[in-house]
Amino acid sequence: MERILPLFVIIPVFSAVSTLLVSRWERRKFPRIWSILTVSSLIVLLYFIWNQGVLVHEMGGWKAPFGIVMMKDSLTRFMLLIINGVALITLLYSYSYILKREDYLRFFSMFLLMLAGMNGVALTGDLFNLFIFLEIASIASYVLVGYDIGAEELEAAFKYLIMGVLASMSILIGIAIVYSVTGSVNMADIARFIEANNIVDNKAILMATGLFILGFGLKAGFVPFHAWLPDAHPSAPAPISAMLSGVLIKSLGIYPLIRIFYNVIPMSPVVSNIFIFLGSLSMIVGALMGSGQIDIKRLFAFHSVSQMGYIIVGVGLGTPLGLIGALFHLLNHSVFKSLLFLSSGAIQSSTGTRNMKELGGLREKMPVTSGSTVVGALSISGVPPFNGFWSKLIIILAAFQAKNMWAASALVLTAFLTLMCFVKFQRHAIFGKISDTVKRSEEAPLPMLMSLVIMGLLCLLIGLFNQNIIANIIAPAQEVLLNKGAYIMSVLGMAGGG
Repeated sequence: MERILPLFVIIPVFSAVSTLLVSRWERRKFPRIWSILTVSSLIVLLYFIWNQGVLVHEMGGWKAPFGIVMMKDSLTRFMLLIINGVALITLLYSYSYILKREDYLRFFSMFLLMLAGMNGVALTGDLFNLFIFLEIASIASYVLVGYDIGAEELEAAFKYLIMGVLASMSILIGIAIVYSVTGSVNMADIARFIEANNIVDNKAILMATGLFILGFGLKAGFVPFHAWLPDAHPSAPAPISAMLSGVLIKSLGIYPLIRIFYNVIPMSPVVSNIFIFLGSLSMIVGALMGSGQIDIKRLFAFHSVSQMGYIIVGVGLGTPLGLIGALFHLLNHSVFKSLLFLSSGAIQSSTGTRNMKELGGLREKMPVTSGSTVVGALSISGVPPFNGFWSKLIIILAAFQAKNMWAASALVLTAFLTLMCFVKFQRHAIFGKISDTVKRSEEAPLPMLMSLVIMGLLCLLIGLFNQNIIANIIAPAQEVLLNKGAYIMSVLGMAGGG
């Protein structure tokens, strides 16, 4: 079964290349259908390995820590589910959305390359290959942000590129420092070395820690590393905005931070406090900046900054309840924020505008899109029984349990600010008097509507069955983070288990 793991990278890379080759003869239907079939095959592979415990694949037969390894544990399968699940729904949406563009090939080939990079980040067992896969996904995302080749899109892509290069340099230097101290890039071997030699307070390791927070913080887009995000998300096509906010900032930013600071470098009280401070600041700043936006995609982008703060606070608290809340909110944000960005694409495609003041009465002309958008707005606002309510509640309870009143206050304040922002959004865009712009609009095509309905149902079903989701998906991923010894033994072949 472990031989399946490289296929999560190989299949999308092969499909990206074959899309370019075959499309010399058939440029319209093949890229769209082939991309959907590609990601569907990855979902099938994930189903086969879901209950297989820990799987470690040694590339070329070289044993860890000397060889390159790919591994699947409960945290990895959690990330693979989010990455490929959102990608599949987004590609279904793109089947109709992309028809208004001419360049299908660059869109789908770069999309699949980005997907391969994200899957690789989730699966890799060493820091250097994490960097390689991170760069593959990042380069593809730079291209996709500037896909429409307008002045606004190219400016946003260039800003994203510059910030991304700074992030990559920080990460690479951090990896080099860790290698110079430990003599290894295998994450489990580094963890074993640090634990055996008790070098948590080593100045070089502390320097690497700061560089990782900077680099992965830039990839995640939380304050103060967020400058690229409010421009990149609105400029990208709606499906790419959904991928950027729904999975990319988590797979390239949040996931490496969680994996490194729980399974590799111990989470010290200083790092914990930094996470709590930055997360709280990100929540409040993102929500306040979002409250002044009239462009609905910029509104959603700033709330991505804010919602990343929730996850970082949960990670920083470091308690079992805090980690449950952080991982659950990571899942929930992937669903409701992807839904909101896909909804914005349907609205813009139909009305020709993203300006809230030019919208109004959308429910009359686009009832399905409006209904799905309202579900996404209620979810991100933390209204029960939708999924966002439960993960926010768990993180707030974790902050009170840890007696961290600063974090608890920031969490409650942000929840209130978010609710106010999305009440305003619904009042202007969905309800109210129908505007002249909306009068000329019509409902989105069926594939786009199917994607919106699926995402909306997920927001509701995850909320209703939150206990089952936590018990079967979230809690096993949390156990991986709390049991570093089992992680080390699994990868280095000293013991099995999940």
